[in-house]
Amino acid sequence: MEFDSSVFTLNTVDGVSYLTFDALSSIPFICHAFSTKLGEGSLTKHSMDMSFDHDDYDAVTHNYKLLCNAAGLDYTSLVASSQDHHTFVRVCTSAQKGIGVYRKKDIMSVDALVTIEPGVTLCTYYADCTPIFFVDTVTHAIGLAHAGWRGTVGRIAQKVIDTMKASFGTDPADVVCAIGPNISVCCYEVDKPCADEFYALELDSDRFVFPKEGGKYMVDMLECNRQILVESGVKPENITLSDICTQDNSDLLWSHRATKGDRGLMCAMLRINPEK
Repeated sequence: MEFDSSVFTLNTVDGVSYLTFDALSSIPFICHAFSTKLGEGSLTKHSMDMSFDHDDYDAVTHNYKLLCNAAGLDYTSLVASSQDHHTFVRVCTSAQKGIGVYRKKDIMSVDALVTIEPGVTLCTYYADCTPIFFVDTVTHAIGLAHAGWRGTVGRIAQKVIDTMKASFGTDPADVVCAIGPNISVCCYEVDKPCADEFYALELDSDRFVFPKEGGKYMVDMLECNRQILVESGVKPENITLSDICTQDNSDLLWSHRATKGDRGLMCAMLRINPEK
């Protein structure tokens, strides 16, 4: 498999492959990872599936441990989202460790997570939708968001910034963001009712909604979320966009559209490193 990216590094440790953003890897106080389909020793039907809804609990748990061991993260520190394409942002502490992974979910609608506590690993899920990483370089607060099209038009990125401001005193100008990997504009076709939701955002939609024949539209989720972040106060130079498409790279990444729904889920993980 040939991997080509100017913003990601494809890491393989003990046969388990995961992506890291180069821009985030340069920040010394965090650790992050984005899982792939590739993992020697994975026992799930869909290789490295991170969803307990799709496969055997013990086999999925094993995938978590494989990824955490490869990426240098602590399995016992995970706090997972409970995604349903809405925009609720959960503020996490060590009291939530294990929720959604080895403890039962206690909230049924959580599409974004934030924390300022070292050693708490945030975890969100994807198979074409858009992950957004947030790192406050001054307060050291972090966040992860799952931005499907509904979450994007609901401005989940802005809501994460607002929550970090209210909870941790974050100045958006200090935040570094990375968006993706997701299904890119080359492959993301939607119908008119969906496109109208993007037009209603009152952003520069000519840069992310592109009409085509047959009443269909192509949508650039990366650019749309980038504009929402900039409007929220994040500096354009502090935003990194993915340059790989989940559908076009379905040998490496799970894609709902490429598999027509017969797929696993990948996860994003982000942690403030424990204090030494």
